[in-house]
Amino acid sequence: MKKLSILFLLLAVFCSAFAQSRSDFSGTVTNTKAEPIQGASVSLLNTNYSSGTNAKGIFVFKNVPAGKYTLRVSNVAYASINQDITINGNQFVNIRLAESNNRLEEVVVTAQKREESAQQVPFSVSTLSAKQVQDYKVWNLKDLSAIIPNLYSANPGDNRNVTGIRGIATTSYDPAIATYIDGVNQFGLDTYIPQLFDVERVEVLRGPQGTLYGRNAMGGVINVLTKQPTNTTTGFAEVNYGSYGQQRYSLGIRLPLVKDKLFFGAAGLYDGFNGFYNNQFTNSKLDKQHSFTGNYYLKYLATQSFSLTLNVKNYANRNNGPFALSGSPDDAINTPFQVNQNATTKMIDNILNASLSANYAGSGFNFTSSSAYQENYRYYTVPIDGDFSPLDAVSVVNNYGPAFNKVKVGTQEFRFSSPASATNFKWTTGIYGFYRYSPSKVGTHFGADAAAVGSPMTNFTSINTNIERSYGAAIYGQLVYVINPQWDITAGLRYDYEHKKELVKGEFQPDGENAITTQTDTSSTASFKAFTPKFSLAYHITDDNNLYATYSRGFRAGGISQLGSDPSQPPLFAYKPEYSNNYEIGSKNSFLNNRLRVNISLFYIQVNDAQVPTLILPAAITVTKNAGKLNSKGAEAEIAATLLRGLDVSYNFGYTRARYTDLQVPNNGAVVNLNGNHQVYTPDVTSMLALQYAYSLGGSLQTKLIARGEWRYLGDQYFDLANQIEQKGYSTFNARLGVSTSKFDVFVWGSNLSNKHYIDYAYDFGASHLGNPRMYGVTLRTNF
Repeated sequence: MKKLSILFLLLAVFCSAFAQSRSDFSGTVTNTKAEPIQGASVSLLNTNYSSGTNAKGIFVFKNVPAGKYTLRVSNVAYASINQDITINGNQFVNIRLAESNNRLEEVVVTAQKREESAQQVPFSVSTLSAKQVQDYKVWNLKDLSAIIPNLYSANPGDNRNVTGIRGIATTSYDPAIATYIDGVNQFGLDTYIPQLFDVERVEVLRGPQGTLYGRNAMGGVINVLTKQPTNTTTGFAEVNYGSYGQQRYSLGIRLPLVKDKLFFGAAGLYDGFNGFYNNQFTNSKLDKQHSFTGNYYLKYLATQSFSLTLNVKNYANRNNGPFALSGSPDDAINTPFQVNQNATTKMIDNILNASLSANYAGSGFNFTSSSAYQENYRYYTVPIDGDFSPLDAVSVVNNYGPAFNKVKVGTQEFRFSSPASATNFKWTTGIYGFYRYSPSKVGTHFGADAAAVGSPMTNFTSINTNIERSYGAAIYGQLVYVINPQWDITAGLRYDYEHKKELVKGEFQPDGENAITTQTDTSSTASFKAFTPKFSLAYHITDDNNLYATYSRGFRAGGISQLGSDPSQPPLFAYKPEYSNNYEIGSKNSFLNNRLRVNISLFYIQVNDAQVPTLILPAAITVTKNAGKLNSKGAEAEIAATLLRGLDVSYNFGYTRARYTDLQVPNNGAVVNLNGNHQVYTPDVTSMLALQYAYSLGGSLQTKLIARGEWRYLGDQYFDLANQIEQKGYSTFNARLGVSTSKFDVFVWGSNLSNKHYIDYAYDFGASHLGNPRMYGVTLRTNF
C-alpha cells in the first residue's frame, strides 16, 4: 500500500509538472492592410507542430512545451518569415506578411540536419523555393548548373548526372556530391532519381559535408525536399508542351485521411519527348524516350511529439538512345544532333526507393530513425553500339536476366538532437549503416568489323562478371555552442568504416557457341576508415549581418577495380578513399528590411589521393587509381533584390581555379605527367542573371502579368584529364511570359534562345554529347 501511495504521488507530481510546462499558443496572420490571410502555413521549427490558418487568419497549437522557438509562417502570395518567440503560458500573437513582390523570403534550410535560417548557417548554402523551381524551370537536377555558383552537372543521355561543385567532380559511380531526397541518401548513380516535381525546396550545400553526411559528400550535398501532406487538402495539376514533342504532365494531391492523425499524399509525373538526335544509319530519331515518376506519402501523427512517415518513390524510364554521342567533339559541333550508329536499343531503367521514418520531438531531445531501401534494374533490351559508328565492330550486351545488373541498397540512420527550445547548446549525434549488393555482368561483342578497332579476332563476346558486396557504419556528432548573441562555435567529428568484397569472373564466347571461362571466380576484399572533422566560427554583427570561417573535411569511398575486356588492366586492385580539406570564409547579409540579400564566400580546397578513373573500352568499365593531388580555390557571390515593387533581380557568380598539383596517369604501359592540368567538368566561371517583373492586376484571384529573362554563362572547361577536349565559355538565354493567379498559371517559355551548340558531356576518348538546342513551350498549371 505504501509503494502504491508513492507511485500515485509521483504520477501526480509528473502530471502537475506536465500541466505547468505546457500551454496553448495561437495567433492571427494578416497582410499589410490588416486583412486576414486564409491558408497560411504556420509551424514551429524542429517540432511536429504545424497548422494552417482559417478564414479569419487564425491558427492554434495545443499543449506546447514552454521554451524558445522559431515560428515559420508562409503563403504562396506572400514573403515567408521566421520569428523567434518564447512560449510560457497561453499566448496570442499577430503575424503580418508582406507581399512576395515587395520583400524577399526568409529561407529555412535543414543543412545541419535541423531547421534553421539559411542566413545563420556558417557555410555556403544556396536554396530554391518551390516558386523558384518553377520560375527557373528546373525539371532535372542537372538544370541547377550555373543557377548555383560553381555547380556543373550533365550526362551523356542516360540521366545519370555527373555533378561537380568547386572543382570536386563526380568521375565514377561513387559520386563526389551526395544527393538526399526527403532525408534519404541517393546512394549512388544507379539508384538516383534525377526528375524534380512537387518540390518544396532544394538546398545545395557547397564544400565538404563529411561530418553530418558522410561518404561521397566531399564536394557538397544536394538536398531535395518534396511537399508533404497536412490537415489542409491541397493539390495541383500541370501540363507542359514543347518543341521536339516535349510532353510533361504532373498531378498531385495531399489531404488528411483522419484530421490531426493520418495524412496521405501522392504525386505523379509523365515526361516524354521525341528526341534531339537523328540517327543517319536508320534515318530515325535516336533518343526518343518517356518516363514515369511517382512519389507517395502516408504520415501518422500519433501525438504532437511522435510521428511515422512512409514514403515510396518509383521511376520507370524507357530510353531509345541512352548514349546519343557523336564520335568526336568536331563531329558534334560541325554536324549537331546527327549520329551514325548501327546498333540501336532501348534502355529499361526501373528504380524503387522506399523509406520509413520515425520522428520524436520532445522537451529534452529530438529523435529520428530513418530506414531506407533502394533498388535499380537497368539493362539494354538488345546490344547497344560501343564504337558509335555504322561499323559492326563493337557492341555492349548486359541483358543477362534479373540476377545481374540489379543494384540493391539498404540504409539505416538513428539520430538524436537537442530539442527545438535549446538555446546555448545545440547538438546532433547519430549512427549510420548501409549494405549494398551490385551484381554486374557485361558482354563486349566484337563483330565482323572488329579489326577496325584493333581486335585480332571477330565475332565473339568477352563477358565480364563483377559482383560487389559492401557494408559500412559510421558514428558522428556535432555541437553548436552559443557563446553570446554575437559569437557561436560549431565543432563536429565523424568516423566511417567500410568493407568491400569484389568477385570477378571472365568468359570468352564465340558466336553460336558456349562460353569458355578465361578468369575463374576470384575475389578480393578491402576495408577503409575515415575521420571527417569540422570546425566553424560565426560572428553575428547584427541579426541581418553575419561573418563566418569554416574548416571541413570530406571523403569519397575507396574501392576495388573491376574486371574489364582489356587484359592490360588487371582487376581486384584496391584504391584508397579520396580526401578533401576545405577552408572557407564568408559573409551573409540582408539589407533594406530584407529587400536586398548579399552573400559572398572565398574557398580553398586541397584534395589528396585523388581517384583518377580510366574508362576501359569497349566494355565501359571504369578502373580507378589514386594518382594525384588537386588544389581548388575560388570565390562566390549570390545577390537577390526586390528594390522596386514587382521587380525581382537575382545574380549568382562563381569562379573556380582547380588544378592538379600532382597527376601521374598510366597510358599504354607508360606514365604520363599531367601536373598543372585543369580538373574535368569544372567551368572556370559560372554566372547567372535573372530579371522578373510582376505587374499586379488585382482582383479576387490576385492576378499578375509576369515577364522573366535569364542569362547564363559557363566558362572554359575540359572533359579529359589530358585537357585535349575543351569547351570554350558560352552563354545561353531563356525567357518566360505569362499570367499567374492564386488558382492557375499560364506561361509561354523559351530556352537557349540563341540556339547555341555546345558540348556538355564528353568521354576522354572523344565521344561527345551536346546540350539541349533551342526549345519553345507552354505551361498550364492549376493549384487547388
